[in-house]
Amino acid sequence: MSNDAQAQAGTAEGQGPVEISPDVARQLQDKREELFEEFEIRDAFPGPVLSEARERTKDVQAEIQEEVDVRQDLRDLTTWTTDPIDAQDFDDAISIAENEETYTLWVHIADVTHYVHPGSEMWAEAVKRGNTVYLPAYTIHMLPPMLAETVCSLVPNEDRLAHTVEMEIDKETLSFEEIDIYKSVIESDERLTYSQAEKRLDDESLPLHDECTLVFELADQMHEQRKEDGSLVLNPRRDRAHTIIEECMLKANKAVTHELMWGRGVEAMYRVHPQPTPDQWDKALREIMELDGVKIPSAKFDDPRKAVNAALEDSPGRSLNKIQRAVLKVMPRAKYMNDPFGGHHALNFDIYGHFTSPIRRLSDLINHWIVHENDVPEDLVELCDRASDRQKDAETAERLYKQFLEEVGLDPYAVNNRGIVTVDEDGDVLDENGLPPEEEAA
Repeated sequence: MSNDAQAQAGTAEGQGPVEISPDVARQLQDKREELFEEFEIRDAFPGPVLSEARERTKDVQAEIQEEVDVRQDLRDLTTWTTDPIDAQDFDDAISIAENEETYTLWVHIADVTHYVHPGSEMWAEAVKRGNTVYLPAYTIHMLPPMLAETVCSLVPNEDRLAHTVEMEIDKETLSFEEIDIYKSVIESDERLTYSQAEKRLDDESLPLHDECTLVFELADQMHEQRKEDGSLVLNPRRDRAHTIIEECMLKANKAVTHELMWGRGVEAMYRVHPQPTPDQWDKALREIMELDGVKIPSAKFDDPRKAVNAALEDSPGRSLNKIQRAVLKVMPRAKYMNDPFGGHHALNFDIYGHFTSPIRRLSDLINHWIVHENDVPEDLVELCDRASDRQKDAETAERLYKQFLEEVGLDPYAVNNRGIVTVDEDGDVLDENGLPPEEEAA
């Protein structure tokens, strides 16, 4: 076996899907249906929603060409997406440039509200769903895939409508020199997976090496500054590609909500995260300090978030999950509100909201509409409550489904990363109806 083949075999995608029997497949289906009923999760899309989605995907290129005249044309700007290998839609892309005293960072988000807006069937359905629900190897979409995975997906070498957040960022302070949010037409040059992005950073001869290196330089600084400012970083050992995407999206979300609050003074769907009480923090920190091999420098105790960051960075790998659990046990739930009062405690941001994932989150979809219309839906408070409730239900359903996978002898992590196939006693792969593919065709 070649070195490349060995390396591939060690990855999730190289191991192939997790195999299950028809009996286990039936148990999983029954469990999903039970959870859908309990949490009112809508799996199949109603006919009128699908019809509308089908209609909105007709004559797409002609529609985009018409939009070029009234939008900023960014098709010549080097742009790329970075997503997990199994991503089904690509709703964010980035571009980067270096100036003498600033970086220019463009975050391009799929312009979903061009297709989905108040009064449409898809908008009403998105409000009912609230978000996409990700169960291991089974996704319940907020928007019909025929729309989300086609015209709203920033695939390479295709013109696409986007909502661009252009940020001029000071090299010294990393603060915003200028923020511009506008509708655009872009063309992504390439779709990278996280592992491909890592390779681009390492290999000077590959396309996008310079751009990936430059944006990582910026993202790494933003990450370190966030930690220094007291932002809680529960996943400290992420690779460079994840750091790039996480920091760029955080910066874009922050830019949009700052512009809405300070630039325009309008309500929006803000993400508010209350802080634990001092007693709750004390309880979490005591639990963390009792773990084997975990120490917290006394200088960090003034801010519990910095104390946790220090513990996570210096702890043995086996303690990571235990530290994360101790913190999450005392953390209040974040929720959506029409007023940013209280800020986002875990991130240590005064004002924060979501904008970068309108394909999978109602909050982002609504914030896109507010940014463009400079107006808010009349029922914004109810929509905030709805989005908060649906997110909580989705997370609970996901947790219960993962528990069930473990009960039937499956590793949720492996299923999540590798997918799943049903095989019969002879080892033949069956389709979702329990039939061999050739039998289904007949």
